[in-house]
Amino acid sequence: MKLLIVGGAGYIGSHMLLALQDAGVPASDLLVFDNLSRGHADACGPVEIFRGDLRNTEDLTRCFKKFTPDLVMHFGALAYVGESVDEPLLYYENNVVGSLNLLATMRMFQVSRLVFSSTCATYGEPRTLPIPEDHPQHPINPYGRTKLMIEQALIDYGHAYGLRSISLRYFNAAGADAHGRARERHDPETHLIPLVLREAARIAGGGDPSNTTLKVFGTDFDTPDGSCVRDYIHVEDLCAAHLAAAEALMQTPLETTTAHGAPSDPFEVGSAPPHATFFNLANGNGYSVLEVIDACRDITGQPIEAHRVGRRAGDPARLIGNAEKIRSQLGWAPKKDLQAILKDAWEAQSY
Repeated sequence: MKLLIVGGAGYIGSHMLLALQDAGVPASDLLVFDNLSRGHADACGPVEIFRGDLRNTEDLTRCFKKFTPDLVMHFGALAYVGESVDEPLLYYENNVVGSLNLLATMRMFQVSRLVFSSTCATYGEPRTLPIPEDHPQHPINPYGRTKLMIEQALIDYGHAYGLRSISLRYFNAAGADAHGRARERHDPETHLIPLVLREAARIAGGGDPSNTTLKVFGTDFDTPDGSCVRDYIHVEDLCAAHLAAAEALMQTPLETTTAHGAPSDPFEVGSAPPHATFFNLANGNGYSVLEVIDACRDITGQPIEAHRVGRRAGDPARLIGNAEKIRSQLGWAPKKDLQAILKDAWEAQSY
């Protein structure tokens, strides 16, 4: 099985490369497509990188001529909520236009299997918790809207062209490779857990806790302590879900439709999935920002402090996911809880 990993030099993509190689896929059967604007070439290890930009169709064509995969995993999105509010053009160009360019190139080269990184941001403010996959999708920021647009395109491309896709709606990805081979390296870093642990490392190195730059955005949400509540999932668990999705797609005949050309019946183990399937990736437990900071104090032993400031645009109060669908249909379940996430991420600080 040959796989193209779009965005493979990024945080989740680089962990995916490790998971694939750990599962027995040789590096020679993998290729990373990345413009390296936010990824790191050294994160790809022995896997070759094709440096290209999703917004450039010539880059994609040259890549597919060089390496025509059996399946594509697409991690190549911009994913900062706040930035998407400030710079929506950047997000629509990369996440929407770039993804459509990728789909067009896949069709040109008759590549018909895709695992797509989506997001719980497509749901917007939840009406019920935990959020199931059939929850209404009303994103409240441009990032979530760009992901929803591609989800909808995948449904249409499945009907029209036979593209078979599985979209995985992440809740909050966190943690690091337990063996220290990869970690979170965003620049700038905006994610809560690495920011809190970075602050813990500063204090452990002799820094004054009161000189903190750590911020809690919003303390007046409708939550028990006023801070946002999120569902955190270990990056290794995310990668295990991608492996399960890829295996399901590779076991599925490409031409499985009803007599009217519509997608087949809902996914059941051992049968063909519909052309476009959507799964939540979540633990099903929510932790507030202040609870995460408290847990980091326990893990690190450091007296972490933080400034409480106003809300960021585009932040829902609570996001907690229901992952029962992927549990029942693909046999996947997360193995690592918040404590394991924090432990692995803290240990990664020293690598």
